[in-house]
Amino acid sequence: MIKNIIFLNVVVLLLAFNMNAQEIPTCEKIPHQITAHKDTRIDNYYWLNDYWLNGSKKEQVLDYLKRENSYSDAIMEPTKELQDLLYNEIKGRIKETDQSVPYFENGYWYIVRTEESKEYPIYTRRKGNMEAPEEILLDVSLMADGHGYYQVGSLDISPDNKIMAYGVDTLGRRQYTIYFKNLETGQLYDATIPNTTSNLVWAQDSKTVFYSTQNAKTLRSNKIWRYEIGMAKSKKLIFTEKDEMFDVSVSKTKSNQYIFINSESTLSSETQFILASQPLSRFQIFLPREKEILYSIEDFEGDFYILTNWEAFNFRLMKVGINGSYLKDNWKEIIPHRKDVLLESFDIFKDYLVIQEVANVNTQIKVIPWKNQQKGYYIHFDTDAYMAGLGYNPEFETNKLRFHYQSMNTPPTQFELQMDNQQRTVLKQKEVMGDFHSEYYVTKRIWATAKDGTKVPISIIYRKDFKNDGTHPLLLNGYGAYGLSSDPYFSVARFSLLDRGFAIAIAHIRGGEEMGRQWYEDGKMFKKMNTFTDFIDCADFLIEEGYTSKEHLYANGGSAGGLLMGAVANLRPDLWNGIVSDVPFVDVLTTMLDKTIPLTVGEYDEWGNPHNKASYFYIKSYSPYDNIERKSYPHMMINTGLHDSQVQYFEPAKYVAKLRELKTDDNILILNCDMETGHGGKSGRFQKIFEIAREYAFYLMLEKLETPPLKE
Repeated sequence: MIKNIIFLNVVVLLLAFNMNAQEIPTCEKIPHQITAHKDTRIDNYYWLNDYWLNGSKKEQVLDYLKRENSYSDAIMEPTKELQDLLYNEIKGRIKETDQSVPYFENGYWYIVRTEESKEYPIYTRRKGNMEAPEEILLDVSLMADGHGYYQVGSLDISPDNKIMAYGVDTLGRRQYTIYFKNLETGQLYDATIPNTTSNLVWAQDSKTVFYSTQNAKTLRSNKIWRYEIGMAKSKKLIFTEKDEMFDVSVSKTKSNQYIFINSESTLSSETQFILASQPLSRFQIFLPREKEILYSIEDFEGDFYILTNWEAFNFRLMKVGINGSYLKDNWKEIIPHRKDVLLESFDIFKDYLVIQEVANVNTQIKVIPWKNQQKGYYIHFDTDAYMAGLGYNPEFETNKLRFHYQSMNTPPTQFELQMDNQQRTVLKQKEVMGDFHSEYYVTKRIWATAKDGTKVPISIIYRKDFKNDGTHPLLLNGYGAYGLSSDPYFSVARFSLLDRGFAIAIAHIRGGEEMGRQWYEDGKMFKKMNTFTDFIDCADFLIEEGYTSKEHLYANGGSAGGLLMGAVANLRPDLWNGIVSDVPFVDVLTTMLDKTIPLTVGEYDEWGNPHNKASYFYIKSYSPYDNIERKSYPHMMINTGLHDSQVQYFEPAKYVAKLRELKTDDNILILNCDMETGHGGKSGRFQKIFEIAREYAFYLMLEKLETPPLKE
């Protein structure tokens, strides 16, 4: 113990020395005037977006980012030994040589393997049975050699099992090149397709594919093409989505009978279809797009089944005959709308309909026999804070259902259910290596009360020897946007904090769909402020209940969750000892005014269109960059990637520059800009651990905690 205390005193002394000795980066101020609705803002750091414009300031941008990285490295240098310790701890919990649960599709068993020390997976298959020879489809570690970033998109096998299509992104900007591999010879075809989303489907002739491409500047998926393998001149544009609010994709029904073109925005959707056996035919619109009507469809025994919010706020399931009129008046209700239950998705089998719902934060799975729907039943889960969902079930004529389950102290577990007798079998539970015992930890659901009286759920985990005396550190995570729920998932990394006395909590704030569609609606547009105040109210509640104190409270969020971090730092800077923001969306107003920036126009229904006066001033009221003030802020670490296509690198870079200019404290502020990655960070499975170890070292440095974890 004495040795650990001495070590940490050295770390603190070195940190203080480094902060004083290392020159804090300065950013040139070049005033840029932005005027809208007779309101003028001066953005002194607007020039930092110059890198992707290839303008005159490109080299200055790179120089500034490199200086920020050097400063961050210097500040974190005293924790280098701690980072290495954390890295080895986390990596030591991972079973390096492992494989996925095999699944059977179209005559083959498919398996994804990992091998010791290899960063990337190996995709394989076996014909007919698991005793057949292994066929390696892709060894991604070999393919990634020499690349700083390497991501394989979806793999799509032709119906005759002879050709594989797959996408590759080597930049982290989510722009994929599609390759075709002859699975009989192992050779790649010469033809490739650049600038795609990696979204592709095969027609039943095993030679025709449909795929989507992006606008080169905005990166909006806007075109669908048809291409016949090996015939370059066969490439034909099939559909262009002209409405900038919509993205477009292709998909195929589980039956493989129909190919869809899906146009989707936040509030509206439209599907066109053809028979997959007739790839040269003309696509037919199922239901023309209507504002605030969303739908998706599958086919079964002569009907289209429709998941829709038409006259059903939380969605319902309906059907209509494939060969008749698709007018909504002809739709027949199968699963009705329920006020307190969100119908998320469904899967169709020969003898069963399976639905996935969300009620009161938790996922529910219900199995319904077609022949006796009154005998439908729910799959029971034992805990009150968990994550579950339907697995990949490509087979139609089966009575076996795969689903997955995990909680904050239960590793991901894949089950197979005999739908006829409800017998449940564990196919695989993720093995955690080392001295891990789930029973050492407590996980539960607690409820905070927001200022307007709304009950806000929180999922929390801590060691069973944790005491509610306000002395323990707590990390609070949040997101709250796009109707994406923040599920209480399992993480092998978390135990490096938990075993050092941390509690870790997830605030299920408005803006997600944990409590149904209304929960989302109450955290967007002109109600967006609820997202931020909910998070603050959750933090206050955790302090009041003795889980932590202001001196030991930390917050983390990424992307739209990074917007959350920026907002709560402005609203309540006194509440946090430290904040880590990953790829944070912090310059909301300027970004949403610029239609040339990726994703802007398509998100008007999420944040509002600032070309509208009311939306402009509401966004301005919370946009983190616009609300930085001359005051004290908590310790902060900001992480971004130079090639980020979702939140451009210059948003967090500008944010840090302005914070440096205005904040009045001496607290740590560091920016890490990965020069090789994008929105998702590192692509390798071990490379990602370095990022986590650095973040965890930041919290532990601020806590001055002893380096070894607690033991049982």
